[in-house]
Amino acid sequence: MTSGRVIRVAGPVVVAEGLDHVRLYNVVRVGRRELIGEVIRLKGTEAVIQVYEDSSGLQVGSKVVDSGAPLAVELGPGLLGSIFDGVQRPLPALAEDGDPFGRPFLRRGVERPSLDRERLWPLEYRVATGDAVVAGDVVATTEETPALTHLVLVPPDCAGTITAIGPTEATIDDHVVWIDDQPLTMTQHWPVRKRRPVAGRLDPSVPLVTGQRVVDTLFPVARGGSATIPGGFGTGKTVHEQTLAKWSDADVIIYVGCGERGNELAEVLEDFPRLVDPRTGTSLMERTILVANTSNMPVAAREASVYTGITVGEYYRDQGYDVALLADSTSRWGEALREVASRLEEMPGEEGYPAYLPSRLAEFYERAGAAASTGREPRMGSVTVVGAVSPPGGDFSEPVTQYSLRLAGTFWALDSDLARRRHFPSIHWTRSYSLYDLGEWFNETVADDWEEQRRWALRLLSQDEELQSIVQLLGIEVLAPSERVAFQTGRIL
Repeated sequence: MTSGRVIRVAGPVVVAEGLDHVRLYNVVRVGRRELIGEVIRLKGTEAVIQVYEDSSGLQVGSKVVDSGAPLAVELGPGLLGSIFDGVQRPLPALAEDGDPFGRPFLRRGVERPSLDRERLWPLEYRVATGDAVVAGDVVATTEETPALTHLVLVPPDCAGTITAIGPTEATIDDHVVWIDDQPLTMTQHWPVRKRRPVAGRLDPSVPLVTGQRVVDTLFPVARGGSATIPGGFGTGKTVHEQTLAKWSDADVIIYVGCGERGNELAEVLEDFPRLVDPRTGTSLMERTILVANTSNMPVAAREASVYTGITVGEYYRDQGYDVALLADSTSRWGEALREVASRLEEMPGEEGYPAYLPSRLAEFYERAGAAASTGREPRMGSVTVVGAVSPPGGDFSEPVTQYSLRLAGTFWALDSDLARRRHFPSIHWTRSYSLYDLGEWFNETVADDWEEQRRWALRLLSQDEELQSIVQLLGIEVLAPSERVAFQTGRIL
């Protein structure tokens, strides 16, 4: 480990010198409280660090220590049902420490293990001594929750021969197998900014059934696809994403509250444990992971929160599960990038956002996908990304909405007029679209003429939109009989 000292503090951004061998995206500890930070730029002998905790009180000369490793998440059984902050610290454990002054805030610099180190997990081994294994092979299984069986996988950088088998019950720190005499536990650590490897990418050909009629009928999203939900204040973005979390047929739900108001996330934390999962009859939290990063938490941690969520999603995808990652909202993430860029005195792009905003959004959305996992017996899994966008004033021409529109395969445009009329979900049927060709699946699974009926419904809704403006100006009496039928049918639809 190398150490340096702070030479400049600008809000969540700290500049340090003396970190001679530090690498980009390494985790560092800043100040006497050892605040978590990440190196985001190297310039000569100086390292630019974004601090993921409140940086007030940091002074020039404060010590900075390089951990020697990039920002990573801990992966293993016990993730389901957990509530983390943006850098995967368990919020319930942090809340137990409390604030020394009795305030409703988390203490700074507190470090807690992400997963329970004491719980015993019953193991059913899938390998025997002498078996040859490669990266991605299943060595054991354990029931993580009644909703999901957790697969213990050979890490991506490991292969060899099983030389010993561990106990039938173990904690996540116990050794469960030995590969070429090297012990392995049930956990893995993976850098959040690096994709997990796959054997191959698959074409998205099966829809993620959401339980919302306007979505599944007219604008479906594929498993392994991506969707964006833009809408102004009060149009129901958060409610729509929470509804997807409750009713979609994904095996695992990862809800990332990225810069949203605390009361909305508090509602999620209260509602989800009480909701009954229709699959198992138990709590919905048993297949849900929450990453909570509210608007009053440090702004820099918003970027880490979406990477934390997508990395955990890829881990369950590698086990052969279908994952739905709901990010609420990417606009707050973009605002965090803008804040950090302004602190770095970078040349602003459109509307003050940094010039690299589209590339960062692309890095996030392109990690969605359906894939075959590595291993001798590949498993098919997927990560579906749904990102909410909060354009100021409902202006869809602003940068985050436009870049998201170009990247996502499904566009659910929320309409303020529909929301004012209490028409929820307020997805506008002529401004929304889906680029996924899922007609064959619907024709085989639902009805032979599904795609034909869908096209008829879209044409009728488009015609109804045109006739609506005429009726509002001149009345329904001016319409021809056939147009009146189309108008009334459109109203019913």
